[in-house]
Order: sequence, then structure tokens, then C-alpha cells
Amino acid sequence: MTDSLPPRPDFETMEAAAPASAERRTSILALIGNLVFSWSNNESLFIYVLMLLLRTDQTAAALVFATLNTTRARLDLVQRLAKATITDRALLRALNRLIDRFNECTRVRNEFNHCMYTLNERGEITHTQSMRIQETRTGMKFGLTRPMDEARLKEMAETGTELIRLNRDIWAFLPQLQAHLQGRAAVQVPQGDGASSSPTSQ
Repeated sequence: MTDSLPPRPDFETMEAAAPASAERRTSILALIGNLVFSWSNNESLFIYVLMLLLRTDQTAAALVFATLNTTRARLDLVQRLAKATITDRALLRALNRLIDRFNECTRVRNEFNHCMYTLNERGEITHTQSMRIQETRTGMKFGLTRPMDEARLKEMAETGTELIRLNRDIWAFLPQLQAHLQGRAAVQVPQGDGASSSPTSQ
């Protein structure tokens, strides 16, 4: 037997009361928008990392990046290429730390990008419900529900600030990576003995 549908929200009452909660709702929506905006800008910077590792141009790197349809797959490729290409272990660790920080921000961003929002009768955003299905011992459970309380808003604001710092740090890392890879290319020894040959008559 299927579950009963939830009751239809009282939209008229919610809309009438919504102006009183508009300021808080706008603040929450601004935090969500900032997370999405800043996260997307940070993800796009890894195209430049990929461009340098592949020794190609931005268009080709963007095509490779976009062909992989998940962020995890894109960053897996970046890390594998980096491991095969970067010989400076400190530089490789720095890249992995940047990716770890980005992944932690991604966890928070995904909470708000892939959820349903619960509003009360006054139009206030009170909870989020994850769209992820959880498997338990007793069966399947639909999405974790979390309150949109002050602690949650603080976490969102802190993640937004971290994304701003991360953006600056990735920009600072890019020329270091470029210099390292250009230095490696400059010292590569050509195959063979390097002597030129010319046809001779017998």
C-alpha cells in the first residue's frame, strides 16, 4: 500500500504572512546563491589546472573537463594527471590540499543544491530535506532533514568565506604549477645522442 500524500499547503495564508519573514528568507537565499556562485567559479579554475597538466589550450581543456559529467570524475582526472606529471612533491601536496578544501565546500554546497526546502505557515524556510536516499537496516529512508537554524546559517557563511579564500589560493597556485611544468620541459633531455646527421656519399 502506498503512503498518503502530504496535505496541500495553505498557499494563501503563507503568501499573506510571507512579507513579515521576507528579510530572513532573503538572507538565506543570498547565502545559498553565494555558495552556488562561488563554488562554480572555483570549479571552473580547475580547467586551468587541467590545461597546464595536459599542455594544451583552454578550449581543449574545457572540452575534456565538460565531457566528464561529474565533479568527482573531473578532479580524479586532475589528481591522476598531477601524480604522473608533477615531480615536486610539495607542489603536488599543495594541489591535493586545494582539492580537499574544494571537496569539503562541495559537501555543503550539495546540501543546498540538491534538497527540498520546507516552509512553515508564515513562509519561513525552516528545514531542508536531502534528496539522497539512505539505506538502513530496516529499509530505505528518504533524505536527511536538517533545521535551518542559526548554526546552519553560520556554517553556510563560513563555507562562503572559505570559497573566497580558496579562489584566491587556486589563482596563486596556477603560476607555480606553470613554472614547475615549464621548468621540467626545459630540462628534458632529447632522445638519442643529440648529434645531427646528414647524408654522406659512399
